[in-house]
This record gives sequence, C-alpha cells and structure tokens, in this order.
Amino acid sequence: MSELPPLEDVGRPPAPRGRTRSRAFPCPAGPDVPPVFLCPGNGLLKKKTLVPGQGVESRPQKGQDVTIRLKATLEDGTVVEEDPALTFTLGDCDVLQALDLCVQLLEMGETALIVSDAKYCYGAQGRSPDVELLAARDAPDLELLSGKEKIQLANRKRERGNFFYQQADYVLAINSYDIALRIVGSSSKVDFSPDEEAELLDVKVKCLNNLAASQLKLDHFKAALKSCNLVLEHQPGNIKALFRKGKVLAQQGEYREAIPILKAALKLEPSNKTIHAELSKLVKKHADQRNVETEMYRKMLGNPSTASTPRKCKDKLPWSIPWKWLFGATAIALGGVALSVVIAARN
Repeated sequence: MSELPPLEDVGRPPAPRGRTRSRAFPCPAGPDVPPVFLCPGNGLLKKKTLVPGQGVESRPQKGQDVTIRLKATLEDGTVVEEDPALTFTLGDCDVLQALDLCVQLLEMGETALIVSDAKYCYGAQGRSPDVELLAARDAPDLELLSGKEKIQLANRKRERGNFFYQQADYVLAINSYDIALRIVGSSSKVDFSPDEEAELLDVKVKCLNNLAASQLKLDHFKAALKSCNLVLEHQPGNIKALFRKGKVLAQQGEYREAIPILKAALKLEPSNKTIHAELSKLVKKHADQRNVETEMYRKMLGNPSTASTPRKCKDKLPWSIPWKWLFGATAIALGGVALSVVIAARN
C-alpha cells in the first residue's frame, strides 16, 4: 500500500437501498408551492400538508424506526424515485436531512409535499418529494440483538458516515460514526461467538479510524488523538492510527513526540510514500523549531554566545587542571604542614 486511504473500506458510494438511501431531493421553490411550514425556521425547508394526519400526538419520536411512502418528481412532473415503504431510524441521519427533519413533523397518515433548498439535499436537479407517514415503532433493543444483527446495524451507520465524509459533511459523518460505536459498545444479553466478537471489534476499529479522520478535518485535535489512542489500545500496530496520531501531534507542534510515532508506522510499512513524506516534513519542522528556540534563549540570556566562547576556550587551555588534582595537591600540602608542626613540637 503506497498511500493511506482517508477512510476504512471506502470504495464507490453504496447504492441507495433501505436505511442507507441517499437520493437527491432538492426541490423547486416556485410560487406554486407556498411556504406552509418552515421546518428549520429559515425558509429553506418547507412542508405543505396535502392530506391531514391523526393529530400532533401521533408524530414519531427521534430514535424510532419510521416507514414512509416516498415519491420524488422533477419540476416537470417526471417521477425519478418511488418507494412504497422506506424504513429508517428517525434522527440518525440515515437519509437526507430534508426527510429526517420533515418526517419528525408528520402526523400518522399525513401526506405532505416537501420543498427543500440544496443545503438539506444535494445535486443540481430539483425534486419534490411527496411523503406519507405510514408507521412508527420503537427501535429494537440493542441488548437483545444477535451478534449478526448488531454487526449489520453498526455497519449501516458506519457506511452512512462514509457517505457523509465523501460529501465533505464531517459533522454528520462524526454523528454516524458515534452512533455506530454506541451500537458496538452497547451491553448485550445475548452470547456472541468468537467470530462475531472479532467482527464487532473490527467494526469498532474502522469506526474509530474514520472518526479520527473526520475530527482531523475539523481541527478537533484532542478528540482525534483520543480516537487514535483507542484504536492503538486494541491494535498497537495499526498504521492508520499511528499515522493520524503523528499528524495530530504535529498539528499541535509536538514534533518530538510525533516523529518516533511516524517512524514506528514507517517501520511497519517501509514502502509507504505518504508516511515518508510526512516524516521528512516533520523532521525539517523540528529542526527549524529547535533553531528558533535556541535563538530565543540567546536573546533571553543577553546573547550568551559571546560569553560561551571564552568558556569553551578556557576548557581547552593547556594549563587547566582538573579539580580532583587540585584537591589532592591541597590535601598533600596540608599533610606536609601538619607533619612539620609535629616534628617542630618534638624538637
């Protein structure tokens, strides 16, 4: 591996399906769709009720699994997507923000038209989702999930985080990785096989590595360092964690601590050009930092360079005598004086 990919297990964006559906739904803001309800309060996301629901009390709560009927069309009425039963966890950003925000305001059985700015969607084509809330139920109890179910759920959240990372939406990526880590770390009343335990640990390490990458993008150095250290607790030789930890310390100006960490990563993968380049850059920065510190100390001490020169020369003078010799000579002289006094006393 000559380069370090930014994330764990990220190839092409996953095809939209089930909870990871990520179709674009920016919608026209034309006069034919009046702003009946402003979801975020800024006029960029609007909901128009087409068929009333069963009352405010029937609205779903965050954390519940909701099922909606979805129909997305272009401005000219062309249907681009239709799903009779799209299910996702409300508030986990499993779908576009336009849906995640507006479905929280739908009453059971209500059909609504959503008009959204691109801020809550993506893409250039405008689409108007026609949404109906069909069902809302509590999410499954994590303690009762089997090992396979917990792995699948955590991986779905991790893949959603990868999607947000590729869209440069690092805040939502962090949110998805945090949810995945909570799933992996939740207590369980079900026994897991050794293989399932190993796979859960693998998912955890991938989430932590990707979490550190997202935190670095936001300059959250303290949080990124914590994520890297958690990876290294499980896998001391994890190259991505070592590399990112070195980068975090370097960003904080801790070159002395960063250099040996990058050297350890390079030792594990000597052919890695990315680590080579980063290490060379840090060695130069560290040398520059030491020169600056040396110059600063000289100024603080009143240019001690002139005073240090005589000291060095003094150490090299031929008549300079070690202090041990001086001590010995003094002791012999004092002994001679004492002996003379004794002899004189006897006489």
